[in-house]
Amino acid sequence: MTLETSHLHTIAGQFAPSISAITPLGNGLINDTFLVTSNGATPFVLQRINRQVFPEPALITANLLVLNRHIQQQADVRLHLPEILRTATGQENYQDGQGNSWRAQSFITDTESLETLRSLDDAAQVGYALGHFHRLASTLDPATLHDTLPGFHITPDYLSHYQTVARQTTVIDPFCAAFINGFQHHADTLEAAKRQGRLPLRVIHGDPKLNNFLFAKGGNTIVSLIDLDTVKPGLVHYDIGDCLRSCCHNEASNSFNLEICAAILQSYLSETRVFFTHEDYAYLYPAIQLLPFELGLRFYTDYLQGNRYFKVTSPEQNLHRARAQFQLCASVMAQRAGIEALIRQVGNAGLGEAS
Repeated sequence: MTLETSHLHTIAGQFAPSISAITPLGNGLINDTFLVTSNGATPFVLQRINRQVFPEPALITANLLVLNRHIQQQADVRLHLPEILRTATGQENYQDGQGNSWRAQSFITDTESLETLRSLDDAAQVGYALGHFHRLASTLDPATLHDTLPGFHITPDYLSHYQTVARQTTVIDPFCAAFINGFQHHADTLEAAKRQGRLPLRVIHGDPKLNNFLFAKGGNTIVSLIDLDTVKPGLVHYDIGDCLRSCCHNEASNSFNLEICAAILQSYLSETRVFFTHEDYAYLYPAIQLLPFELGLRFYTDYLQGNRYFKVTSPEQNLHRARAQFQLCASVMAQRAGIEALIRQVGNAGLGEAS
């Protein structure tokens, strides 16, 4: 048994006795995640929280407790969110001797996550699940949640940070630098709408990429939405924009799939139209084009800084990721007319009539 394995068993043992196996789970770029099985007990998920990203892990747990309590009080809940598990001494987080923060959550059994959509039915399920989450959370006061990741999804701040980093390095990729220069005037669109009172703060997931939706194994129904570390007050437009960025990305060509977009938006708006305003509809397209740019900007900046934030398997992986996101953004812009027509159609009203 290696020291690392021994250490993991010691940590897992804080949450359950008689640990029988610990295996890596998922492919997240931030936290380290493991599936733990113990003799005679239900499997659970063990995570080491990346404290360079989340300096106050206790705030994540506090948010999840508030969110779970709120959703359990709602009627017609169709998502099963993971529950926080406590240590034998009643703690919600465990800090090891190296200062790492660990937490455990219930494992949603008989489910699977996807890296790519299998069908338009899958896409419709993703849209419904995210819209359902937003509808359930729409009655929760966002002020009751902590901002676990200050600056997250604040595109102008990412742009400002990039500009500082770019001035301090000579390692510049011409394509990425030119794309950022040409798109940067869009960076403040959503934040300006927030400042002007056009878009309100609501409760957001923060990272609704495809593999954070759990499908019932062997079926096409989504039963859970996981990776809730980034739940916080924010703009739901960052969520739907990021979801579409993830699901509509044709990685072979880095193009945006309008058909998948239609399936997701149709189902998403069937849930959110109960609280969506005219301005919410009006800022859907700006969000769809902004989120690939924002992620590309983050990947490229991290590449310039030596890959400090996102996990990589090669020194240039973040550069390749950035180029792909910028190409996706360009595809979104090339299809602007079609996307805006789609928003009018699936919103069941023109932008001037949406309410």
